[in-house]
Amino acid sequence: MRTSNAFAAYPAIRDALSSVGERLRQVTVAVRNGPRSHGSGVIWSGDGLIVTNAHVVSGGEPAVELWDGCVLPARILRHDRARDLAALEVPDRGLPTSIPADPAVLKPGALVLAMGHPFGVRSALSLGVLHSSSLGRGTRAPWLRADISLAPGNSGGPLADAAGRVLGLNTMIVAGLAYAIPSSAVSRFLARGDRPVLGVGVRPVPLRGRRAGVGFIVLQVASGSAAEAAGLAIGDVLTAIGGVPFADPSALTSILDEASPGDRLQIELVRGFERMTREVELGPVPARPRAA
Repeated sequence: MRTSNAFAAYPAIRDALSSVGERLRQVTVAVRNGPRSHGSGVIWSGDGLIVTNAHVVSGGEPAVELWDGCVLPARILRHDRARDLAALEVPDRGLPTSIPADPAVLKPGALVLAMGHPFGVRSALSLGVLHSSSLGRGTRAPWLRADISLAPGNSGGPLADAAGRVLGLNTMIVAGLAYAIPSSAVSRFLARGDRPVLGVGVRPVPLRGRRAGVGFIVLQVASGSAAEAAGLAIGDVLTAIGGVPFADPSALTSILDEASPGDRLQIELVRGFERMTREVELGPVPARPRAA
């Protein structure tokens, strides 16, 4: 009886996946943040730089366990809850380094792999396909979505292509799909640093009339913030920045993602029945950001 081509190719596929899995295992770390808090992270560069999700290191001083079982103390370099990204530094040097890849070149159906530590199980590898992405659609808050199995403990671990190159960081599960922050967003975070803060708590509201779109009603103004210094008040409805109206509920976050501390923004708002403009000088992100 003749062996089918599929069965004949199985050893090569098996060996290729094993090789990719081993490569991912060596660049994926376990992040411990207390006795009951576990997640994953990716060695972004061999000099000790590790990236993970901000919610993985939401409190305390984390420790990082390498693929060989070595446990190292980690220092939080940057922590941005709005982006759900954090950068850690460990004292080790000469670590294996991940290879980022541009996920924009992939199409739905492309083979993807996830490595992490779900429920504390070390170096678990999952296989699936890219479901969809919001890349290339003008959004500044993109996501990769994959039909792949994830569980608590996978957060912060890599989503990779068939060659083992890191496409993004696995972050959450929505309607059965894995959501990952693309590697391009991680690179921007590392290059630009922490996202500056305006110092307000807001909620999007629909706008009517000539300037239909989305506004943001101010629910909270942080003491000592840029918003307080500019005279923003609870009840104000923010309608535009620099003359450009907000197009959707993610618009304010997108603008802050592209800004830097010290930037000056002309914010248009409505207070009661009066339209006005306030200039705001953005402040630095606090150690544990609490506002938009």
